[in-house]
Amino acid sequence: MAVLVLLAIAGLLATGVAGGLRCRAADGRVVVYGASLGISVLLVGVGVAALALPAATLRLPLFLPWIGARFRVDALAGFFLIVVNLGAATASLYGLGYGRHETAPERVLPFYPIFLGGLNLVVVAADAFGFLFAWELMSVASWALVIAHHHDPRNMRAGFLYLVMANLSGLALLLAFGLLAGPAGDYSFAAMAASHAAGGTAALALALALFGAGAKAGLIPLHAWLPEAHPAAPSHVSALMSGVMTKVAIYAFVRIAFDLLGATPWWEAVLVLALGGATAVLGVLYALMQRDLKRLLAYSTVENIGIVFIGLGLALAFRADDDPVGATLALTAALLHVFNHMLFKSLLFMGAGAVQTATGTRDMDQLGGLIHRLRFTSFAVLVGCAAISALPPLNGFVSEWLTFQAILLRPDLPQWGFKVMLPADGALLALAAALAAACFVKAFGITFLGRARSAAAADAVEVDGFMRAAMGGLVALCLLGGILPGVLIDALAPVARTVLGARLPEQLTLPWASIVPVGAARSSYDGLLIFLFVAMATSLTVAAIHRFASHAVRRAPAWDCGFPNPSPVTQYTADSFAQPLRRVFAGSLLGAHEVVTLPPPGDTAPARIEKTLRDPIWEYGYAPVVNGVDRLAGVLNKLQFLTIRRYLSLVFLALIALLLVLALWQ
Repeated sequence: MAVLVLLAIAGLLATGVAGGLRCRAADGRVVVYGASLGISVLLVGVGVAALALPAATLRLPLFLPWIGARFRVDALAGFFLIVVNLGAATASLYGLGYGRHETAPERVLPFYPIFLGGLNLVVVAADAFGFLFAWELMSVASWALVIAHHHDPRNMRAGFLYLVMANLSGLALLLAFGLLAGPAGDYSFAAMAASHAAGGTAALALALALFGAGAKAGLIPLHAWLPEAHPAAPSHVSALMSGVMTKVAIYAFVRIAFDLLGATPWWEAVLVLALGGATAVLGVLYALMQRDLKRLLAYSTVENIGIVFIGLGLALAFRADDDPVGATLALTAALLHVFNHMLFKSLLFMGAGAVQTATGTRDMDQLGGLIHRLRFTSFAVLVGCAAISALPPLNGFVSEWLTFQAILLRPDLPQWGFKVMLPADGALLALAAALAAACFVKAFGITFLGRARSAAAADAVEVDGFMRAAMGGLVALCLLGGILPGVLIDALAPVARTVLGARLPEQLTLPWASIVPVGAARSSYDGLLIFLFVAMATSLTVAAIHRFASHAVRRAPAWDCGFPNPSPVTQYTADSFAQPLRRVFAGSLLGAHEVVTLPPPGDTAPARIEKTLRDPIWEYGYAPVVNGVDRLAGVLNKLQFLTIRRYLSLVFLALIALLLVLALWQ
């Protein structure tokens, strides 16, 4: 299997070369996206096979000749191959249609398959050198896609910020691998796992892994780049970055924390739980304040990354307390949410891309009424909004429900940190779920319902068949994942056994496709019965209305809320919808500020509400560092204008200083 994966990755890299050569040709889009689609489907099959077959390892004389490159496809890598390539396959299918509207194909087609190759190479790398090489390949290729539309200064700023955070992420992972390799210097993952790092070394390595993976995933406070970079990329690339690349970062954390590391201090699990809970709530609050549809979705990704890290923190906590049942339940919940988020977030970004293609804008206050013009897209986005809001019987509910079950399983863990964080994370997870529902009521309602707020929205035309097919496939998977969750839970059993040495009870043997993750006395869920109930209730309601109501078409004025003016400007906007929540939460957490200007009596000028939103993390965390680096660079810039004599004097003084440091050190 490892050979097949490497051949497929080589095919993706070759496709990138072909894309560079034929990017301006009429068939360039078909060649790149068609080949990427075929290779991704093949790799999905390899991932499914890896869940059932023994691990396969391969060593090649690549990179450094005395070290070579090691690759391994085990159950954990197989699961993430499925996540990566299922998202890549749907994005490539979507790209066949979306690429027709791309204004700069020469900046997208060469890098798109290279990006996919880097994603896959990270998952199968089995040594630090190969992993970091693939990590940087993934980062550089995605950076090139972020700045594809470089004429927009905001995109260039987003690309610069992303590149800085990607370099910091790679540096942190490099240091983590260095600690795990130890004095022996064997950088293979097998040797790191066998060395059983413990104590302070293990704690520091886990902290570095959390920083490195969290920076790439968008974990708060390392999220600053994500809402800038994800909206800047083309929409199918945004779907990959948000739905897939962030999951590769989670893979890096799981591989290091659960596979390569031995026992870690319990307080590090508390740190992961705290960051996960804060990320979930703050991410969705940031999302609620947005009026740019893709920016809203990017912040929503931050929220869902927080939910995943809550599950991973719970797994670390249960492992520290030597509770394999709880650790397995929490890890399964986290990985299931990884898969589910890939599905519905890819669907939502593709829906946002369809809206932008049809109207030319992502500003929700310029949209409205699209349900009449983009009927299929509106249905697909509605399903995605319901799934991400954790509504049954869709897939988003199952993984969040399992996370709640893990929290409720052992609220009496003995360590004081867990006594505080488990109830707190339960409350934060519930709050994030409620705010997410409000957020996506806003996103769907302002974008698709009501009346068109602009001529572009009024004249929108449905997108082509390729884009609709990709969204339709994801809609079906979101529904199937919600009504047949036992299939996914059982598929994750080999992963849990590989990582933790335990698995959840088999679910497919239970009647009516129900799931009982721990015990029937504690909890159970049946998505199929809920789906059948909803379908039957809806059908009976429609039949009753058609049977007993009048068949005549009746027209009446719409309820106008006391405002008879039919102008679309009287509708709710994205800002007005979020105003109550902004006043409750954002004033203290996000630095929101409102200024209300009322005209004097007799003046017919409209009243105005001006709002400002600040990111305190950026303002107090990143901005001082940026300003300090800028000032330091301005001072050091004078060094390039020194004379030869002063350069020699500077070198001599530096040598004397280093010798003094060495002498004092000894």
